[in-house]
Amino acid sequence: MESHNSLFPIPYSLQGVISRGLRLGGSLALPSRYNIFMQSIPTAVLTSGGLDSAILLAHVARRMSGVAVTPIYIRSGLAWETVELGYLQQYHQRIAEQFKNLQPLVVLDQPTADLYGQHWSTTGKAVPDESTPDEAVYLPGRNLLLTLKGLLWCHLHQVSQLALGVLGSNPFPDASPEFFSSFAKAIGMGVNDPTLRIIAPFGTLHKAEVMHLGKDLPLEWSFSCIQPIENLHCGHCNKCAERQHAFRDAVLKDPTTYAPSHS
Repeated sequence: MESHNSLFPIPYSLQGVISRGLRLGGSLALPSRYNIFMQSIPTAVLTSGGLDSAILLAHVARRMSGVAVTPIYIRSGLAWETVELGYLQQYHQRIAEQFKNLQPLVVLDQPTADLYGQHWSTTGKAVPDESTPDEAVYLPGRNLLLTLKGLLWCHLHQVSQLALGVLGSNPFPDASPEFFSSFAKAIGMGVNDPTLRIIAPFGTLHKAEVMHLGKDLPLEWSFSCIQPIENLHCGHCNKCAERQHAFRDAVLKDPTTYAPSHS
């Protein structure tokens, strides 16, 4: 469901409430800090360069034509990030030719090695493979840390909106509308900035719908792998399997170059 006067969908968790409110003719109180209707003001997009956030970056730049849109990548010291960032830089360069309002890529650091220790995400060993569930790649507090850093950058650069590529099917507790609404409010209070808010333009969508929004983008330069081989997708890890399913479920050709060992 979309508002007739908004650019982006209503949060998925509120759809039932909104539908009931509209049927009953009642007034609606949407969260003030999460995914309220986007205003035409400078916006930052938190992006890893994976399919969802890569498509989100172009989507926001397209819909916010004439307004500065700044991509933010945050390094956490994870095993795949050097390759991931290289892909994102290539992707950004290509879509910036089309979207003139897209600002230079901002790269920030938020180290987590001292938190995660000898974890597969920092060592690159015993990485969850294609047979594992989504929960296998959950990193505790990752969204909290990335969003905190992104919001603080926004505050210091007079940018009020931080866009995240969260989907309606995301199962993790630090990706819920309630979490983001409360978190943005807390950070805003902490820095005395009542304008800070988080938006999740894809919050009502599922993967196949998002994929079709990006079908004309250079998605061969998006990156999803957590165990890259010689700068290529390995084709066998949990995230590569998710990537392959995404293209297949959307009935789109997968433009990804996988490592030769992938079959």
